[in-house]
Formats: sequence, structure tokens, C-alpha cells
Amino acid sequence: MQLLHKLRKNNCPRINRILVSITVMGNAGPIRIVVDEADLVEAVIGTALKSYAREGRLPILGSNLDDFLLYSPNYGCDALSPWDTIGSQGTHNFLLCKKPQSDQRTPDAGRKSPAVIHGKGSRNWKTGINKPFSLKISSH
Repeated sequence: MQLLHKLRKNNCPRINRILVSITVMGNAGPIRIVVDEADLVEAVIGTALKSYAREGRLPILGSNLDDFLLYSPNYGCDALSPWDTIGSQGTHNFLLCKKPQSDQRTPDAGRKSPAVIHGKGSRNWKTGINKPFSLKISSH
């Protein structure tokens, strides 16, 4: 029995698994998932979105991988390439953001959305982090 265990151990390639924390922009706490070091960033985004939906978190993000970017504190403002491996990033903490919506022409393109009128349409993830919290206390 012990010999069989040693044979299996020597024949199987060792897969390193790591625990990563992914903070979703606009959400209270991070998602913690276990992934292989060799997993691509794109696969980790998919796993994070599935975990987010399974936990019933709000707001609902969707499941299209092309709508999201993953940031690492080591890369600064640049998003990670979907083809990089997650284990090569040198960190276990990441930030998941929705990509900015492209300016597509629609039938009512002449009308400006409230976000564009108020100047909030071009915010990036840094603006959301640096924005101070404002508490509104209403009197009875």
C-alpha cells in the first residue's frame, strides 16, 4: 500500500495551488478563491465571477469575461494580460473592475446620460478608491 502511494506521488506532476483575494470594485469584501499557479488571468476572472454570483453578491456583474479587467498592485495602473499566469504576478491580492463602456452610437445618441452630464462617465478604478466616503445623517 505504501509503495503504491509512493509510485502515484512520483508519477503525478506537482500542482501548486494558491489562495488569491480578489476585491471587486464597488463591493464590500474580497472574494477568496483557490487557483493553480499556472492558471491564466482570464480563467481566474471567470472563477471569480462564478464565485461572486454563487455567493449572491450585489450588484449583479454578469458573466462575460471580456467586460472585466484584473489589476495587480505590482503593475500600477496597467491591467494584467488575460494570457499571463496568475502565479507569475508575485502577489495574491487583486482588484477586479468592469471595463469602461465604449462610446457606441445609439438612436438617441444626441441625449446625454446623467453620468456624462455630471462628469462621472470617465471614472476609473483609482477615482473610486480615492473618493472619500460621505455619510449622510438624516434627522427625524
